[in-house]
Amino acid sequence: MADSGVHDRVVIVTGRGAGIGRGLVRHLGRAGARIVVAEWNPERLKDAVTELEGAGVTCLGVECDVSDRASIDAMVGAAHRRFGRIDGLVNNAMTITDFVPLAELTEAQLDVNLTSGLKGTLWAMQAVYPHMQAAGWGRIVNVGSAAGIVGFKGMGAYAATKEAIRALTRTAAREWAADGIVVNLYCPVSTGHYEGTDQLLTDYKQEGMAVVRALSPTGHDGDAQTDIGPVVEFLLSDACRYLTGQTLMLDGGTYAFA
Repeated sequence: MADSGVHDRVVIVTGRGAGIGRGLVRHLGRAGARIVVAEWNPERLKDAVTELEGAGVTCLGVECDVSDRASIDAMVGAAHRRFGRIDGLVNNAMTITDFVPLAELTEAQLDVNLTSGLKGTLWAMQAVYPHMQAAGWGRIVNVGSAAGIVGFKGMGAYAATKEAIRALTRTAAREWAADGIVVNLYCPVSTGHYEGTDQLLTDYKQEGMAVVRALSPTGHDGDAQTDIGPVVEFLLSDACRYLTGQTLMLDGGTYAFA
């Protein structure tokens, strides 16, 4: 296998079950990374590991609930015991509640988003930090959303969570640069992002997708494996040394004004 930016790197990807996570592990695995699949659904986890191993990818599957700090710590510990190092982390997983008007948003709905998204991202970053600090090298890739930057009706909890994750990203980039750790975030527009979430395709979601289609100069959504994956690979690579604390809009130019 030809060398690449992530060849032999140990990369954790949370939430590979469907959509973007699925495309990412496929691309990164084919690029030579050793993949740790962190997925809460045991059937999806088994399917991911079977697929990756069938393609000759070295991988480890660990059941992980990103809304549970102990589960995240255990997953990172298992990854380090298996490979002896952790080079990269992609915080892809998050539980999304139904989209509702802001006036009707409940504390319980907000908590689901904040716990799985904001807290889960922070906990995973904290869990890998000592290993990356000891190595003097690390790459962390978080996931935001244009919903937070631009604003969509009905997506208050989701948007607020994604913007909070952007704040964590910028802070970590400043605090951890001296440790050789680079931290960035991307905001995707990808059809695969909504795979398996048909229950969320409310009127608000339909309206949001209509805006995306109207603004997109390319006229199509990005593919998780071929469009999103290569950029994430760069963000996880040694070549990404001088880019940190940044938000990349992986949207085909849809939000070129953001």
